[in-house]
Amino acid sequence: MLVSDFLTSLLGPGERKAVNFDAMWNMIAGAGAASKSGLYVNWKSALRVSVAFSCARVLSEGIAQIPFKLLQEEGDGSRTAREHQLHRILARRPNDWMTSFQWRELMMMHAIFAKGGYSVINRVGGKVRELIPVMPDSVRIERLPDTSVVYWIAMIDGTVRPFPRSSIFHLRGPSWDGVEGLDVIDLAREALGLAMATEETHARFHQNGAKAAGIISMDGELKAEGRAALKKAFQDASTGGNAFKTLVLDQGAKFSQMSMTGVDSQHLETRNHQIEEVCRFMRVLPLMVGYSDKTSTFASAEQFFIAHVVHSLGPWVERFEQCVDRDLLTIKEMDEGFFSKLSVQGLLRGDVKSRGEFYTKMFSIGAMNPDQIRALEDLNPYPGGDKYFVPMNMSDITALQGATNGKQNP
Repeated sequence: MLVSDFLTSLLGPGERKAVNFDAMWNMIAGAGAASKSGLYVNWKSALRVSVAFSCARVLSEGIAQIPFKLLQEEGDGSRTAREHQLHRILARRPNDWMTSFQWRELMMMHAIFAKGGYSVINRVGGKVRELIPVMPDSVRIERLPDTSVVYWIAMIDGTVRPFPRSSIFHLRGPSWDGVEGLDVIDLAREALGLAMATEETHARFHQNGAKAAGIISMDGELKAEGRAALKKAFQDASTGGNAFKTLVLDQGAKFSQMSMTGVDSQHLETRNHQIEEVCRFMRVLPLMVGYSDKTSTFASAEQFFIAHVVHSLGPWVERFEQCVDRDLLTIKEMDEGFFSKLSVQGLLRGDVKSRGEFYTKMFSIGAMNPDQIRALEDLNPYPGGDKYFVPMNMSDITALQGATNGKQNP
């Protein structure tokens, strides 16, 4: 049975011209949805767009490179809970074949390009032993009438098994229904499609020697066979390895090149604009993917990097931490003060001069002790470094007020 006949049997009779069977088949086969540029966009084709791939790397590697620890509240502060089995899983080894960096990077890539990152939680005796990632296209989420959620996962042997919510680590970005993340690739379909189309057009432009098409005119009339032969002969003699070589035309033929260049056709402007468009969908500053305009200077680079940590990585940091606390910690453990922490302080330290000025101010007002400052610089503590210091000529304002009141009212 033909594909069109098969789809007609499913959809029922109707006007054949009203249904684009090629587009429907491409969607069913996983080719993605067609953009107005004529190209099909899905996560595979999006990965081939340099700015989309770079945005995904900036976010995923940004989350994967910073320290990931399990902490426990202790007094007014916290400590690293190294004795807890989850600390090793988060910080070093989530399973037998992946590092923590690789697992976090994978979860982020899936969450960005495929609506969510999923891992099966393997528990032994009620304790988390490993996190096994699964491909997002093998997961189907079902919402039951009682509002609970079941994850149906296609296994390697072809079977489909249901997993309860408690057995799945689920990381996602912004959502509309509260269950699945928004499909960013579908939302950015036109921006990605135009980026792909302009890249393909520019590639073909240079394939033809970076020269626009022209017009060959003759005094007499050519038949169809002669016109096709002349066109082929001209293309063979002026494109590819023969570009920019001398042409010889006979029989009174004249060639007039159309005045069009890459700049005139706005290829470069369009491609630069698409970089900004894709970055908007990914919520990444263009500077972070290697694109800088007149607003980016050496003096402002540090502020751009800080803005990236705060506005691009910050939301993902919070999502990751809260997903770990929700999916991997029990209620009892959270009540005992356990929580996960992605430390971004190292990304916000700035240059040596700025860090020195900040540490000096915090130390001089007694807000930080030497050991805390050394910890931010990855240095070990030393005896007596846990003490706080304040200048001798400064006093507690409440004590001064009490002394003044006592003198006025004996």
